[in-house]
Amino acid sequence: MRRYATQMEAARKGIITEELREVAEKERMTVEELMPLVAAGKVVICANKNHKALAPEGIGSMLKTKINVNLGVSRDCRDYDLEMKKVMAAVNMGAHAIMDLSSHGDTSHFRRRLTAECPALIGTVPVYDAVIHYQRDLDQLTARDLIEVVRLHAEDGVDFITLHCGITRKTIEQIKQGNRKMNIVSRGGSLIFAWMCMTGAENPFYEYYDEILEICSEHDVTISLGDACRPGCLADASDVLQIEELVCLGELTKRAWEKNVQIMVEGPGHMPIDQIAANVKIQQTICEGAPFYVLGPLVTDIAPGYDHITAAIGGALAAAAGVAFLCYVTPAEHLALPNLDDVKQGIVAAKIAAHAADIAKGVRGAREVDDRMAEARRDFDWEAQWECAIDPETAKTIRASRKPELEDSCSMCGKFCAIRSMNKALSGEYVDVL
Repeated sequence: MRRYATQMEAARKGIITEELREVAEKERMTVEELMPLVAAGKVVICANKNHKALAPEGIGSMLKTKINVNLGVSRDCRDYDLEMKKVMAAVNMGAHAIMDLSSHGDTSHFRRRLTAECPALIGTVPVYDAVIHYQRDLDQLTARDLIEVVRLHAEDGVDFITLHCGITRKTIEQIKQGNRKMNIVSRGGSLIFAWMCMTGAENPFYEYYDEILEICSEHDVTISLGDACRPGCLADASDVLQIEELVCLGELTKRAWEKNVQIMVEGPGHMPIDQIAANVKIQQTICEGAPFYVLGPLVTDIAPGYDHITAAIGGALAAAAGVAFLCYVTPAEHLALPNLDDVKQGIVAAKIAAHAADIAKGVRGAREVDDRMAEARRDFDWEAQWECAIDPETAKTIRASRKPELEDSCSMCGKFCAIRSMNKALSGEYVDVL
């Protein structure tokens, strides 16, 4: 019989789980180094007991930065098989987690398929599913309905769930009296806000938080405390609503840890570059080192079609400052459901941001592949370069489409290539340029 309920409880009892052992190996750490971080809540190992296909990963600021990919079917795009192909393609491209944001059809079937077949961490936002599961409009749902959907997702094997616990009835008045340009842009947060407005009741994820902790403890589900008041534009960044909600999330973090439930804390959003590091520091202080999970942040509001780039800029800065988990952003952000190419572009951009941050943080082994790439470029070893590349197929395609006359150059420099000239000069060869 299992002697612990959650990975956190096991670490606190000194029990080395298979998941902890595997994560330690991936991170080039000893179990003795990793265990106290899990026990303290500074690293989470999201591993639902019912997710049989899971290849566990650790999430924490001192580990390699992890990447989440948002996918799922919707009313306008309802092909489950296509979405599953996107999921597996995302995993093959390096995604560590899949967030199932399905909002149409047989969501439970798709969710169970994910936990049966997908090795990545699986996350969900239960409030999205409540209307679909019960086939009732938002104002017809009870607090009990919403709590039972949390239980359903836990039973289905979901490793982490986003719950917007930090907005309360006080937030309603703050929004109505405030001067935010974008109000609430979190989809889950807006649904809870609307539910509170229509029912007159308190946020059930806040009111019944202790019961939710019991569900999460039973199945070892990590709670990702959603930031309903995350800024949706630069003008709303770091305002009172965002910071007050973060204070509440800090209190909820401590309550979860008392029950051995693992916690991540979600963060912005849209934010000017000069505010990113300060926001990370504030979160780390208020939430006592709980892993920080951010969408972007997007550092400008004016790049539709290129928001994977604006997010990668912000993500690199945020992760270098201590963010542990980046949610990818695709070129389709704000515009449409991403197709397979959008997914690829978003993942590649997020991987670049995460890797750049890991080098800056001094994560073990992070720079080794860069050093190998430098040597491969010096030696004109193209195959070794492909092995080092984040996206080798694109690199191969570009070179093949513009093949140079000489192998020891590219079609931009030809014989003027600096590396070619230096290699020849240092070996005493004649440097021919014409």
